[in-house]
Amino acid sequence: MSMTAEKQDLQGDSRSRRSGGREARRAMRAAPLADDIRPVRAGLEGGRYGPLAQNDLERIHEAVLTLLETVGFANAIPSCIEALTRVGASYSEDGRIRFPRALVLDTIRNAARNFTLHGQDPKHDMLIQGKRVHYGTAGAAVHLVDVEKREYRESLLQDIYDAARIVDGLDNIHFFQRPMVPRDIPDPLEMDFNTLYACVMGTSKHVGTSFTVRENVKPALEMLYAIAGGEENFRARPFVSNSNCFVVPPMKFAEDACGVLEACVEGGIPILLLSAGQAGATAPAAIAGAVVQAVAEVLAGLVYVNALKPGHPAIFGTWPFVSDLRTGAMSGGSAEQALLTSACAQMAQFYDLPGGSAAGMADSKLPDIQSGFEKGITDVMAGLSGLNLVYESAGMHASLLGFCLESLIIDNDMIGQCLRCVRGIEVSDEALSIDTITEVCLNGPGHYLGNDQTLKLMQTEYFYPAIGDRFSPKEWNERGKPDILQRAIAEKKRILAERFPHHVPRAIDDRLRQRFDGIIHLPRSGMGG
Repeated sequence: MSMTAEKQDLQGDSRSRRSGGREARRAMRAAPLADDIRPVRAGLEGGRYGPLAQNDLERIHEAVLTLLETVGFANAIPSCIEALTRVGASYSEDGRIRFPRALVLDTIRNAARNFTLHGQDPKHDMLIQGKRVHYGTAGAAVHLVDVEKREYRESLLQDIYDAARIVDGLDNIHFFQRPMVPRDIPDPLEMDFNTLYACVMGTSKHVGTSFTVRENVKPALEMLYAIAGGEENFRARPFVSNSNCFVVPPMKFAEDACGVLEACVEGGIPILLLSAGQAGATAPAAIAGAVVQAVAEVLAGLVYVNALKPGHPAIFGTWPFVSDLRTGAMSGGSAEQALLTSACAQMAQFYDLPGGSAAGMADSKLPDIQSGFEKGITDVMAGLSGLNLVYESAGMHASLLGFCLESLIIDNDMIGQCLRCVRGIEVSDEALSIDTITEVCLNGPGHYLGNDQTLKLMQTEYFYPAIGDRFSPKEWNERGKPDILQRAIAEKKRILAERFPHHVPRAIDDRLRQRFDGIIHLPRSGMGG
């Protein structure tokens, strides 16, 4: 055989081996994976990153205890004063409640931890523990982003239901807290009730929601108990939590929200204790100072909840926001926001409390390059810091003013990449690959494309975006040069045409519609009939 013929024969063998490897890899991609071996999943352990040193954490803690003991809180409602003074807080002539450090430390010691936030479907249950990371939505945007028209319009009840059913099918968005306000329902009671109805009908994942006043909690509980099959069932597996802004920064109680908090604790709903000061406006401009105030405010809320019901599940919801100090406007996609969120995650871990904070709140008005880097940086840092619940992580634009359905789909890919970073690198004897490298180099084809290790790890070790572009330029050109937004628009339209969740039986929905006749506004036609 001539040298040229031998070379051609070797090249043919190489192409054959590569083709065989490609076919094997395609077959592997088609095989479904068990949830516990997927490359990314809910509850991966973070905590590999932290902007604060141990000494920093301890100094923040001491500053927090000092503020709670000396400054305290104003504007407590009578029932709040009664509950807090009963457990050892003091109410002074200046109208402020102050918290002795022994009371705060004792509350932290005995507070609920390592609990589950349930879904209606148990497969969506989230164990909130240690540095386990979960991503979800949140917010109270008043606009929906119409990317095809490049404009903002008022958000509607149907938009909330549509967002919920999109999230219901996205693997990397683990919970759904209502992200928009239904501007087509002006009555506060009907707004609260219908917002919750749209959420729990749209997804079987855990839902977070808010209430305007205490009186609006009772009908919501009646609905939730009915869906759960009874009050006892709901209390055993509460699939809704209350996002509660019980504090008006700096260091004042929010009277209506406190009434809501008390009603939700009584009704068996877990509480997200949410402090949302804005650095440079309602919180100190110093990043460390903003963390101190947020931690102090949330710990006051933790004492409040445990005074009402010891051990009630409550989330350490430090959500300090950032101001662009040139204008005073919020800057949700900034590096400073990423640092604040990560520092708050560290403080939750310092106390071994279940932590929730915000990331992914792009300042950009559309899902564009700016949105991508703002969401990517803030979301991945939150995950790397081991934040248990990353709220606002998908779909949000314009610093919480606009919500985008297409961004849910794009951000699902982005969060998958974040989770892969959170998971980190496994180092074992097998992963070090000495035998594999030896076999390929000394006895094999000189590449790893069809290697058993490659085939074994391609699905369990590597994350693949659903709509992100990894085509070659040639493939991209042949497919009509699509961009990610075009693909997201098409996927959104497909989902909204096909996906109508029915985890709540029709008979229960019929009873709810009869019981709350005239209150439920979401038409059956908008829910698939």
